[in-house]
Amino acid sequence: MTDGLEFTREGAVARLTFSRPEKMNAITHGMWAAIADVAAEVEADPELKVLVLTGAGRHFSAGADIGEFRELRSTAEAAAKYDEAVDSAVAALTAMRKPTVAMVQGNCIGGGCQIAVACDFRFAADDARFGITPAKLGIVYHFASTRQLVSLVGPAHAKYFLLSGELVDATRAREIGLVNEVFPAADLESATARFAATLCGRSQASIRGMNRIIEKIVAGQEANDDEVEKIRLAALHGEDYAEGVDAFLNRRAPKFTYR
Repeated sequence: MTDGLEFTREGAVARLTFSRPEKMNAITHGMWAAIADVAAEVEADPELKVLVLTGAGRHFSAGADIGEFRELRSTAEAAAKYDEAVDSAVAALTAMRKPTVAMVQGNCIGGGCQIAVACDFRFAADDARFGITPAKLGIVYHFASTRQLVSLVGPAHAKYFLLSGELVDATRAREIGLVNEVFPAADLESATARFAATLCGRSQASIRGMNRIIEKIVAGQEANDDEVEKIRLAALHGEDYAEGVDAFLNRRAPKFTYR
């Protein structure tokens, strides 16, 4: 695993941890570049159903490691090359069919917030702070990440984040739809674990199919297509559908087998 990242497994749940607490988990170019490989590994492993992303210590991530910018973003061409790694990480998380949960404590700023927004769910501690700060650096934010932010919070709140660079607390983030739930810091870990277990117990055929359809809608698709119909028909003919209906009719908990 790349320096600054830790990858662990516990049952069907994988965890990717930003592990540079002395730098508030600032994300290096190497860390950005490794995220796509982690996403691919989780997607390919039939034993894994959920990926949780979090930060070591007190913070999720303070964003991209600005200390690298003089060397790795010194020209427009170098900055474009750097951004390829960022775009790849965001695209890989966005494209995952298996659900992703950002477990956020402390600062979740810049690239850290960009990663959290690319996840399917965001659970925050009550001490979390969120912000996206390209306007403080003379950067224009990535298109895909801007689209994701707008889809979450709407254009007015997205403009507030991107144009002002101001931070918001967890309560405000919940009010505008940036995060799903806020918990006392001491309860964040257990609450996230419970939700991950819930996801693991649902039909994986349903979860992965619907995740793909939602991704297509967020990307701008407005009508049904052959891929959507294929996903729906595969589910109707799958073992999970038969098991789910039988379990409902017999008033028992389903035991889904799709992997």
